[in-house]
Amino acid sequence: MEYELAYKFINLGVLPAWLLLWFLPKSRVTAVIVHSGFYPLLFGTVYTIFLVRGIFFGAAAEGAGMSDAASVAAFFSHPNGVLVGWVHYLVFDLFVGAWIGRDAERHDFAWYIRIPSQLFTFVFGPVGLLIYMIIRKLKGVGLALNENQASA
Repeated sequence: MEYELAYKFINLGVLPAWLLLWFLPKSRVTAVIVHSGFYPLLFGTVYTIFLVRGIFFGAAAEGAGMSDAASVAAFFSHPNGVLVGWVHYLVFDLFVGAWIGRDAERHDFAWYIRIPSQLFTFVFGPVGLLIYMIIRKLKGVGLALNENQASA
């Protein structure tokens, strides 16, 4: 397998979802494609394929595993392991970015709050979520992730 080509296709594959979140956040297309679970299922499948290749079909470095830091480092030292990790990041970052979009809409936050938080989530994952959660707190929404938690 050409890992560099797979890496490029995976990156290009996630970009339309982010563009929909940024430029058409209220569109039916965004709801169907991004908020429906389509992307987590699609990228979860890609992730599983690479993971299975690494675990059962030898597409992993010698000593790769998850039992200690050295074996995890060995896992990610192989191009297949890098793709496993990268898809993992992409699917969870997109999941968080989509949640930020829905939550910002629910609390009527302006685009200039939502988009920078999502951009940071796209590039730096947890940093974007941290920024958004700080903004939520500053705007008086609090840190509860849904309304039921806030009242419980």
